[in-house]
Amino acid sequence: MSSPVRQMTHRRLPPLPGVAPHRRQTQRSPAADMVITGVTCNPALVPHHSSRSVHSSSTMYARSPDLQPETVTQFLFDNPDFLDSFVQQHVLEDKIRQWSQRKHKVQGHNPVALTNGDLIKDQRSNWKNCVQSKKWRILQDLTKDNTTNKARVFTELAACAAESVNADGHNLYLVDEQNQLFLASKSSRNQRAPTACVGRIEPRTSLPAYVAYTKESLLTNSLLGDPRFPLGMGVETERGVSAIAVPLLHGNNLILGVVELYRNYGSMPFSPEEEEVAEMMLVWADICMEYVEMYNSMMKQRKLNDFLLAVTKSIFQDIVSMDTVIMKIMNYAKKLVIADRASLFLVDTKSRELYARIFDTGRVEEHIPQKEIRFPMDRGVAGHVASTGEVLNIADAYTDSRFNRDVDLQTGYRTKSILCMPIYNRGNIIGVVQMVNKIDGVFTKADEESFETFAIYCGLALHHAKLYDKIRRSEQKYRVAVEVLSYHSQCNDEEYMLTKNVPIPSDIPDILDYDYSPWAIDSDHKPVYVLYMMRDIFKMHSQFDLDDMIRFTLTVRKNYRNVPYHNWAHAFSVAHAMFTVIKTSEHRFTPIECLALYVACLCHDLDHRGKTNAFMVKSASPLAAIYSTSTMEHHHFNHTVTILQNEGHNIFKHLTSAEYKQILSDIRHCILATDLALFFANRSRLQDIADKGEFSWDNADHRRLVMANSMTAADLCSMYKPWKLQVQLVDVIMEEFWQQGDEERSQGLTPMPMMDRQKKNELPHLEVGFLVGICLPCYEVMAQILPETKPMVNGAVANLKKWRELADKEALEKEKEKEREKQTEETQDEVIKEPPVTKPSDDVIVTSEKNTLLPADVLDDSASDTSFLAADKPLPDPPSGRTSNTSVPSEKTVLSSQSEESR
Repeated sequence: MSSPVRQMTHRRLPPLPGVAPHRRQTQRSPAADMVITGVTCNPALVPHHSSRSVHSSSTMYARSPDLQPETVTQFLFDNPDFLDSFVQQHVLEDKIRQWSQRKHKVQGHNPVALTNGDLIKDQRSNWKNCVQSKKWRILQDLTKDNTTNKARVFTELAACAAESVNADGHNLYLVDEQNQLFLASKSSRNQRAPTACVGRIEPRTSLPAYVAYTKESLLTNSLLGDPRFPLGMGVETERGVSAIAVPLLHGNNLILGVVELYRNYGSMPFSPEEEEVAEMMLVWADICMEYVEMYNSMMKQRKLNDFLLAVTKSIFQDIVSMDTVIMKIMNYAKKLVIADRASLFLVDTKSRELYARIFDTGRVEEHIPQKEIRFPMDRGVAGHVASTGEVLNIADAYTDSRFNRDVDLQTGYRTKSILCMPIYNRGNIIGVVQMVNKIDGVFTKADEESFETFAIYCGLALHHAKLYDKIRRSEQKYRVAVEVLSYHSQCNDEEYMLTKNVPIPSDIPDILDYDYSPWAIDSDHKPVYVLYMMRDIFKMHSQFDLDDMIRFTLTVRKNYRNVPYHNWAHAFSVAHAMFTVIKTSEHRFTPIECLALYVACLCHDLDHRGKTNAFMVKSASPLAAIYSTSTMEHHHFNHTVTILQNEGHNIFKHLTSAEYKQILSDIRHCILATDLALFFANRSRLQDIADKGEFSWDNADHRRLVMANSMTAADLCSMYKPWKLQVQLVDVIMEEFWQQGDEERSQGLTPMPMMDRQKKNELPHLEVGFLVGICLPCYEVMAQILPETKPMVNGAVANLKKWRELADKEALEKEKEKEREKQTEETQDEVIKEPPVTKPSDDVIVTSEKNTLLPADVLDDSASDTSFLAADKPLPDPPSGRTSNTSVPSEKTVLSSQSEESR
């Protein structure tokens, strides 16, 4: 058949009424003009007839006044091919779409009068022009609320498809796990009440069953009598005559359901185009289902994460005991899988048993039973899981041979379904959680997956609960140990009454002299002297309790160990040195700072073990593990705080809260300053400030630098004492260092020279370096800030002169020995004998001051007091028959009879 254009070209059309042939209109009636917008005419395509002239313009068709719209309408009805050709060639597609949308909007579902005069419902819609333009909006509505199951999504999608093809009704059928169809939703009340199941997926039954079987869409306009589906639609209806059935397929060609669209008697039958529309709409079912499943999976995971977060907060924020954690784990486990009961069995690896102190909690408020249940790991479901690590999901417990009925007999509870999973920690099974009797059926694969994640948190919680129990038991043991030690480390009532009965003198002669010998005071009288000095300093500030001061002083004395040098006598001498500085110099320390300086000196070596910080680190001491820097100094301060916290020992109880914090901070600063590793930086800063003339007592940082330097000066007080007093302490100091060297040598280590008994003769040389490198710089900057402390410098210079003489004599003696060895080697050709060791004499060879600086290892807190003093020969006999090389002198015997001469 030829095209309409060819027909129009070769045949003569009758002229329109009222139009004269070959006549151009010169006048137009505006009211009668027919305006056509959006049309572009091509004169080459318009046929020219002799009986009439067709004139085209961009907007109007010129005609005579008697040309009416009814005439044009009749012409178009008589020549439909002309209209079709004209629209295809001259009207844009967008304009056609706009016309269609306006028509759909105006007409809607109103009845339309056909040419034959009959009235029927024409509910067809144009997919290409209407539905396709709104497709994105439909999909948006579908995916806006996708938190429900697939039935809800497919119902919404089926409704959209029914609306797209103007169906009178629709039915949605879904496929269950048994491959049966059941009605999910229907839209017509004219249908008879259906049953839930409409049959299996097979041919020759119903329309949805046949489509589900073939997995292909189907259009039929004769529902009754079709041998493929003799039962008609899945839901019986009296008026349905035309139907479209479209299968809902998953990506892997799995049938999910069927959508059934139908029209009743009196409506136009479905067309193939409308079938295509329905297919195009329902093809989105697979995409929507994927999206919904993904979204639901994400929401499920989010809920699980929120649940696990709540579990973590609840468990880890309130770890009180193992029983509390177990109770929370079981209660949360029940909520997670909706179980009636939960049990947690812990593994006893020693006895190869499972045990539970808390068993079968049914409610959160239940009391914890006291009876413990134990059974071997090779029995029961829990035993099988603990032995193999396998997850067990049992729908009927009593039909499973692994189920141990003895547990039910002990508890009186009937077990039906079981979900049992192991709990791991560091790759080992530490327990088994067993959920019993799911409330709404049996445990599913989703329950297993959810609890598998939950079990990880259970393992962490149980592990931390065990650690907490160990810490709690250790804390209780620690409290018991502290209670026992405090009884033995605190002063007793007898010591307290003995000291209290001794009157504190109102004045002690010569106690403010820098040459005063604190070692000459009897041990029993030292606490009285401390109280004398402490009372004097306390009077500078505020009130004090004498009883607390007595207990504090006696307890401090008791907590110094019986080591050769860093003992109570050393603490007393350092406290006296600081008292002398405070009372004789014109300083501007605050009363709180003065009190802190004195108490810090008294406590600066509490519980000293006679070992250096370096030794504590090398020997892996627990103290070194606690304090990485200034090990012993931190321990001294913490021990001071411990004594202050004892009942009846707080000598600062009359201070305000702010003053109490301040004095503890100052005491800590002062005690840590006795570490020579910190001395050099503090002295260098103070020296720089003093040299520039910038020192100010009003500056708190400047005062703290002076406090730190004063602590070192007091700690080295023996270095500026008179020569005879200093020399008598040499053996005491060196005995402590040699003991450390002996212990290091026993462990296969090489001790440093000042710790080595085999290198006694090097001590004068090292002592010169100690005085020049540490003591004199410390005393000199002290004298620069506090000129009244000049005696420290004078005493150190005098002692340095003596040590240089000894070092020079020792060096001269070594040179003589080398000459003698050389002469012996020359005279003895055959046998080289070792030079004889000369008998020690009182003459000591001294080296020059060159190369006398100390090695870096010497800079330790234990080396802060005449640490390089030693004599490899006995000193000259002092008056009154006293000897100077006593290894551990008693506080009662050291210069007690010659105190005046020593001073």
